[in-house]
Amino acid sequence: MASIVLIHGAYQGGWIWRFVAERLRAAGHDVHAPTLDGCAERRHQMRAGIDTESHGQEIAEYLYYHDLRDAVLVGTSAGGMVMAAAAERARERIGRLVFADALALMDGEKIRDIVTRPAAINTDIALGPSRDDALNRLFLGMERGLAEWAADRMTLHPIKTFTQPVKLPSFWQQSWNASVIYCPQAANPGEAHQRRCAEKLNARWHVIDTGHYPMLTTPDELARIIISG
Repeated sequence: MASIVLIHGAYQGGWIWRFVAERLRAAGHDVHAPTLDGCAERRHQMRAGIDTESHGQEIAEYLYYHDLRDAVLVGTSAGGMVMAAAAERARERIGRLVFADALALMDGEKIRDIVTRPAAINTDIALGPSRDDALNRLFLGMERGLAEWAADRMTLHPIKTFTQPVKLPSFWQQSWNASVIYCPQAANPGEAHQRRCAEKLNARWHVIDTGHYPMLTTPDELARIIISG
């Protein structure tokens, strides 16, 4: 049995892992899908100052307080950077890292270097899509009922996670047991970005022929890769 921590991306919450978590638990694993500060059901906590590093610290503390060891961390989209920040802070508790169509920025890079399309909704502290934008762009091509279910749960995301360069002074200099999952139907982060991650980490390379939300569209295949590595 593995302890698996699923880390969501921008505009999401732990809810987005529902179908994958069900499959992992059915296989006997200890599965955690926390919602990050300021997101989803924790949106009332949105405030200035939340960034990738504070999210990473939050996951590192989650590992400590739940006493998780040899943990498998799975990050998707912007959650890839949260995963890296958490792993850097809790090296002794990490067993394996899985980048699931995830951003894998180098120290000093920022999400806006990769994802440049402006958000439909912007405030001083958060940004995100409108429901229509989620349905007609983010979830375009997804089964309609599933897309509506997800769009109803999307929330704004802390703006600094997009605009502030990440601080990873040691992550890329360390050796990690890692896998990278590329989803070719997604525009971002793209194959070149994820190939760079795989090469830097000497990671196993997987392809799931779907869009940017494999946890919704192909949960069986994603769960299989998470389990097998």
